[in-house]
Amino acid sequence: MNGQGTATERASGASAPSGGEDLRLFALVRAGDAQAFEELYRAYHPRLTRFLLKFVRRPQIIEEVLNDSMMVVWERADSFHGASKLSTWIFGIAYRKAMKAINRQDEPIEDRESEERMSLDASPEDQLGAHKRQLLLKRAMEELSPDHRAVLELTYYQEMGYREIAQIMSCPVDTVKTRMFHARRHLKRRLAGELADWV
Repeated sequence: MNGQGTATERASGASAPSGGEDLRLFALVRAGDAQAFEELYRAYHPRLTRFLLKFVRRPQIIEEVLNDSMMVVWERADSFHGASKLSTWIFGIAYRKAMKAINRQDEPIEDRESEERMSLDASPEDQLGAHKRQLLLKRAMEELSPDHRAVLELTYYQEMGYREIAQIMSCPVDTVKTRMFHARRHLKRRLAGELADWV
């Protein structure tokens, strides 16, 4: 399970396997196949890292949360009964582990690397505009609660529906809708005229 580089550096890797492939791997994990577990871990690592980066805001603990989450997948594989997609179950574990880690935090820590994440292919003007938009959006999102940030991340970046998000966050679908409403309203207010068309 020890990958190379930091969680932040690996956040833009391969995507999770297809539904059929991840279920095949998971069946092997359930049977105790360590190699299948490592393959499942590598497949989910980039998506979970990106998800956690959005609301944990402490890059130094993301790897710990991710590893703890995947250990639950390994040790409690028998607790998955197929009531949801496997990815929903795994994201739900990561979300609950992250919320526990957030509750243990006693001070906010700024993710200084986030401002440096921009495309190298853009022109200097595009980079400046993208940087400004990214900074404005980052500041506005930092004002949201972890639950509101998680709903935005799962919806826009992980492309999940409200039902799946509700399963991950262990809350009713209406609660997810309400959190999305309030998060978008906050972003529209904070970004009035700048990025308001995006939200």
